[in-house]
Amino acid sequence: MLSPSELARRRREVVAALTRAVPPHCVLARDEDTRPYECDGLSAYRQLPLVVVLPENEEQVVAIMAVCLALRVPLVPRGAGTGLAGGARPVADGIVLSTARLNRIVHLDPAARTAVVQPGVRNLAISDAAAPHGLYYAPDPSSQIACTIGGNVAENSGGVHCLKYGLTVHNVLRARVVTVDGQVLELGSEAPDVPGLDLLAVFIGSEGMLGIVTEVTVRLVPKPAVARVAMASFDDVVRGGGAVASVIAAGIIPAGLEMMDRTSIGMVEPFVRAGYDLEAAAILLCESDGSAEEVDEEIERMSAVLCAAGATAITVSATEAERLRLWSGRKNAFPAAGRISPDYYCMDGTIPRRELGRVLIGITEMAQRFGLRCANVFHAGDGNLHPLILFDANQPGEFERAEAFGAAILELCVAVGGTITGEHGVGVEKINSMCVQFSRAELDAFLSVKRAFDPEHLLNPDKVIPTLVRCAEYGKMHVRPGQQKFADLPRF
Repeated sequence: MLSPSELARRRREVVAALTRAVPPHCVLARDEDTRPYECDGLSAYRQLPLVVVLPENEEQVVAIMAVCLALRVPLVPRGAGTGLAGGARPVADGIVLSTARLNRIVHLDPAARTAVVQPGVRNLAISDAAAPHGLYYAPDPSSQIACTIGGNVAENSGGVHCLKYGLTVHNVLRARVVTVDGQVLELGSEAPDVPGLDLLAVFIGSEGMLGIVTEVTVRLVPKPAVARVAMASFDDVVRGGGAVASVIAAGIIPAGLEMMDRTSIGMVEPFVRAGYDLEAAAILLCESDGSAEEVDEEIERMSAVLCAAGATAITVSATEAERLRLWSGRKNAFPAAGRISPDYYCMDGTIPRRELGRVLIGITEMAQRFGLRCANVFHAGDGNLHPLILFDANQPGEFERAEAFGAAILELCVAVGGTITGEHGVGVEKINSMCVQFSRAELDAFLSVKRAFDPEHLLNPDKVIPTLVRCAEYGKMHVRPGQQKFADLPRF
């Protein structure tokens, strides 16, 4: 840790080098200018960066990388800052590189159904540009009005329609990337396949640890002729969870399949007036899209499966406005939490669909144990959970309890055969939980990939991949009576 005087000297050195590499107006160094970059959407973890730089083209990104390598300055890439795992949190002696000014849609080809965009282009802006051609970009995170494609690539973002249309990795064909040593790589291709290793899939979801994306080619899909959503109510969350597995087991792949529990229904309905059933213990939102005939048939099949699974009521949207209203509640779950709680902590884990009921019961028991409320919203179709832990940071110890509650949820996800993240990434939030899921050999394999791209460990350091010491210490903190977690790790 550098002293204040050492940080000031380091800042002067870095600013001088950066202003030789990029125009001075692209460099922010005063505290009042860098303060907006001290955290991402996980505002509990904050750190003022040394310097912020906003390049305006790829050549400037290459020049910034040269400065970082020459001065051994850490660099944290940042998109719109909507991430929820602390992946864009700065480091005290490092640079934040914001891609906000790399915001052009370079080319849109309706015949090939592709768009070439810079990383600072907003997710929803791609669909807006493609709409006149009857096309859109399928991955739709709840933050799609603000989040950018560069951040989506870093986190492998999904959304409510990812069950049918896939995550970011399934909808990106090519990425242009600048490595820490200034090389410009083309990963993937607009062709059906490319020779060699699939490094594009390695890069997507790497959370800024391997390079800076400067251009992305995305796949566009035709806008469905018709889309309708069925809202099914359940008087028991376990039956609601079982209904999700039943829909998929019936061979139906809805465009969206979301679940909300009573707490989340109760906080959302007064906020958006979506028409949710306030008497239900859980609701499912099941969307079908395609031709009118396909949608009618699929809605009928889904309704039959949901009734057989114990649905107490089913409402089907009759108009596009009604469909959007039903989705608006799910899309606004996070801001709705702010109406009923001073603070909330959004977790992100993934489990096998068959375990939804078991995990919901487990989360309810944990809420009682930790003395905190929890509202559950799920991308239920692919088992991606988003429990919203409600707390008040002004009350001593509540944030620490919320953190412990979140870690316990992730441990439960791993215990039932799931994983600690679905689309939010690891960042700083879940770095301890990586020790729960992966062995030391697996973590070393991840580090080997990191070293191949970034041997100096300058890109987004101290995130995602925990050290041996961290895992050992975290294991000691979580030893149960008569048990020793991670017994194969040496204790320090």
